[in-house]
Amino acid sequence: MSRTSARTVKHTWISDFKEITKMRLALSVVFSSVAGYLLGVETVDYTTLLLLALGGYFMVGASNAYNQIIEKDLDVLMDRTKNRPIPAGRMTVQTAFIIATLFTILGIAILYSINEQTAMFGAISIFLYTCVYTPLKTRTPLAVFVGAIPGAIPFMLGWVAATDDFGIEPGVLFALQFFWQFPHFWAIGWFLYHDYKKGGFFMLPTGKQDKGTAVQTIMYTIWTILVSIVPVFGITGQLKLSIVAGSIVFSLGLFMLYYAIQLFNKMTEKAAKQLMLASVSYITLIQIVYVVDKFIR
Repeated sequence: MSRTSARTVKHTWISDFKEITKMRLALSVVFSSVAGYLLGVETVDYTTLLLLALGGYFMVGASNAYNQIIEKDLDVLMDRTKNRPIPAGRMTVQTAFIIATLFTILGIAILYSINEQTAMFGAISIFLYTCVYTPLKTRTPLAVFVGAIPGAIPFMLGWVAATDDFGIEPGVLFALQFFWQFPHFWAIGWFLYHDYKKGGFFMLPTGKQDKGTAVQTIMYTIWTILVSIVPVFGITGQLKLSIVAGSIVFSLGLFMLYYAIQLFNKMTEKAAKQLMLASVSYITLIQIVYVVDKFIR
């Protein structure tokens, strides 16, 4: 069997559905939302938790489907995206649009059943990702700043779902994930620089794989670390962090900072990929530490 035939066999309607909605990314967003909910709630309501998970999944799935519709002509130019369902011709734009629309309606409706604020932030997330971030990616590196807003919403969305209130607590959760987005996405933008260039995407702050980008990556990593330990000082309302947990959180931040500095020193795509992997581990572990600390404190 030829390589082409083998590749064709692997693409089923299930795999294409998973890819058009970016299931793995959607599940990571659900994880963040659930973590935020557990931080904000006094008594866990499993019905609300399930609704939040479903609503969050539909919300991200819709954004990703719209994104792939808009970028279909650019996706075909890049190695990492040319085999996506639409550019590869396995799914029509109409089918993708139906999926995206259905996911939008289901996502907002389910989040609205929790409370109005949760639905509002969900709708804002879809709008910013689809209508602002996606078009800006081919025009300015500031797209990453805009994209960091919907990317930071899930963590605080969980708190809002639990409390029906937006105050300093979800604000800190938002800020933590907001600042984290920059080293994470600049690392991706660095090691996929040449592929992004084929599609005309501007992801790095200076537009190049240079010291300026590496320095900004370090700066935003430091900001992420500083925000992550703010709850230790008792100034963030009901969002609290023990000294022990704060020390763990700080150590995890130094772990990510090490790889950001390695990128500055080595300036290689390998170093950027290591930073990206470190950033994913960091945000996952941070959320786990926050939640565990709350329930054992």
